[in-house]
Amino acid sequence: MAKLNDAITDVAGIKVGNWTDSAAATGCTVVLCEAGAMPGVDVRGASPGGHDTDLLKPGYSAQAVHAVVLTGGSLFGMAAIPGVVRWCEEQGIGITFARQRIPIVTGAVIFDLNTGRSDIRPGFDAGYAAASEAKTGSVAEGSIGAGTGATVAKLMGADRHLKGGIGTASETFGDGYVVGALMVVNAVGDIFDSSTGEAIAGPRGENGGFVDTVAGLRARSRRVPDGNTTIGVVATNAKLTKEQTNRLASIAHDGMARAIRPVHTTGDGDTMFALATGEKEMAQTRIIALEMLAALAVERAIHKAVLAATSLAGVPSVTEWHARAQ
Repeated sequence: MAKLNDAITDVAGIKVGNWTDSAAATGCTVVLCEAGAMPGVDVRGASPGGHDTDLLKPGYSAQAVHAVVLTGGSLFGMAAIPGVVRWCEEQGIGITFARQRIPIVTGAVIFDLNTGRSDIRPGFDAGYAAASEAKTGSVAEGSIGAGTGATVAKLMGADRHLKGGIGTASETFGDGYVVGALMVVNAVGDIFDSSTGEAIAGPRGENGGFVDTVAGLRARSRRVPDGNTTIGVVATNAKLTKEQTNRLASIAHDGMARAIRPVHTTGDGDTMFALATGEKEMAQTRIIALEMLAALAVERAIHKAVLAATSLAGVPSVTEWHARAQ
C-alpha cells in the first residue's frame, strides 16, 4: 500500500482541522475520528496540561475517543475543548449513554504565551471552527494550528530560540497496515536527525549556525526556560486492545527522544495520544513492526514540523536562520 499524503490522515477515518491566529501567534488543532477509536496515552514530561487523560488508560472506562484537541494558550487553551464537544454533539458523534450521545474528547496544551500576544488564546469558537474544518487528505504543516506559536531550542535563552510548528508523517507495512503521527513541537530541547547525528534546529549562533547546547550545559547550569511541551497523536488502522494502544503511545515517545535533545524535562509536558481505529486485525507477529514504525513516524513528523515552520512574532524559522549564512 503506497503512502498517499505522508500524513496521519492516511489512516482511514482520521481527519485533521486547524484554527490559526497568526497575528496573536496561537491556534488549535483537532484530530477527529467520528466513528471512535480505541484510545491510549502516555505522559512523560513533568509539566503537562491535559484533559481527561486518565480515561484513556487501562482500567478506566473509555473504549473509544472521538477527538483529540491539541491547543496553544496553556491552561487557557483548554477552553477550545468544549467547542469541539459541541460540534461533535451537533453531528451526532459519540457513545450512547443514558439515552444521550456523548462525545469523548480529550486533549493537551502547549505553552505559547511568550510568543505573540498572551491575552489571545484559543477558546470555544476556535475549537468549534477547527472541528468543523477537519478533513481527510493532505495536512498543512509548520506555523499553523496548535503549532502557530510553538518554538524550540530554548536552553541558551529566549534571544536564541527558533520556530517550532506542527508536522505529520505516516508509514505503511504488511498487508495494508498504516500508522501515522501528528506532532506539535514546542520543545525546550534541540531538534536532531538521528540518522546523521546532525542538528536540524538549535539555539541561534553565529552566521546562521547553532550553539552547541551539550557543551553549554557541561560548562554551566541552566534554568529550564518557561513555556515548553511537545504533544502529539499516533493513529493506526490496526485493531488493538486498550493495553496495546497505551503501549503504542509509550513506544511513540521513542521517536520523540530520538528527535529532541533534551526531552521529557521538568520544564516540558510531553504527551502522546494513540488511536486505533480497528479496521484491520493485528497479528501478534506484526506488533513490533507497528511500534517501530510509529516511533519513526513521530520522529519524521517532528523534523517536518520544524522545517516547514515560518518566521513569526520575531522568532526566525530554521530556513530563514540558515539563509542568513549565505
